Amino acid sequence: MTHSCDPARRRLLKTSLAAGGLAAGGFLSLDALAEGKTRINMQIGWIPSVNQVGEIVAKRLGFYEQEGIEFAIQPGGPNIDGVAIVASGRYEVGQVSSSPSVMLAVSQGLPIKCFAVGAQKHPFTFFSLGKNPVRKPADLVGKKVGLPSTAAILLRALLAKNKIAEKDVTVVTVGSDMAPLLTGQVDVVTGWLTSTTALKTLGPDRVDLTLWDAGVQLYALPYYATTKTIETQPKVLEAFVRATSRGWQHAKANRDQAVDLLVKEYPNLKREDERAAIDVMLEYALGGPAQTQGWGTMDPVVWQSQISTYADLGQFTARTPKVDDVIWLGALKGTADARVKA
Repeated sequence: MTHSCDPARRRLLKTSLAAGGLAAGGFLSLDALAEGKTRINMQIGWIPSVNQVGEIVAKRLGFYEQEGIEFAIQPGGPNIDGVAIVASGRYEVGQVSSSPSVMLAVSQGLPIKCFAVGAQKHPFTFFSLGKNPVRKPADLVGKKVGLPSTAAILLRALLAKNKIAEKDVTVVTVGSDMAPLLTGQVDVVTGWLTSTTALKTLGPDRVDLTLWDAGVQLYALPYYATTKTIETQPKVLEAFVRATSRGWQHAKANRDQAVDLLVKEYPNLKREDERAAIDVMLEYALGGPAQTQGWGTMDPVVWQSQISTYADLGQFTARTPKVDDVIWLGALKGTADARVKA
């Protein structure tokens, strides 16, 4: 999977306008099916991969069905504005790649809140080679950093956090390809540590500096819903979180089976690649605070740090949101015992 980072502001404006237009017709409620189940469509911003292995396990092993949910993933792509779709009420739940996408959308007036996170730390990483390593933020001084234009704000955040002048680093706009590092065009490239297949090309001499370890602590893969859904269907979201948590915990304990289920759901995926990636993904999904607080947990203090960082960088053009505007902890609190015991 090729991950994009936080959407550019023009995309957010497009999202805001689209959501506003769609929402004018009123929000759609969660569909109650004839057999008493509730339909939950989860809109994502990419083609499904190991990032959704927990959901696929929960779907295929009947965990959602046991919670009274009929579940489906709606794939994304470059021409699909998932935040606008969910904000309009067309689908019930969404997931974006990075937590700032939620903060920025809320600041633009979209009626959504995050209710769980899929990765306890953001996997965004600066990659270099041993012959010219970047092991700490100060090592970026004088380096050429290749990254997609959408990731420029992440580099700016890192530099600001570590009091490094932007003029001391040369930015080269590249795609998600790792080749510019190998050819010497740049000293550093960026990507997600979960993209194990792409990282193979860098070989064993690769040096990693994660965004999180560099002081910019963002969440990845946040789940969100509309404020209306949160207010009117909190128990449904609790059921979704409970089943999804079971799926991730089962995947951790049964990794080969989990990958088999994922590839059955999406035959275009390569089993070998996804099997290598699941080990890394599970560290992000169930490591850190999730080890003691359960899958999906998130900390308001971390969210406040993110908001403050983006406010300092002038990213909120409409208003700076408060933490309570951006997150809802009800589903996590309501499922705490089940998630920790899972």
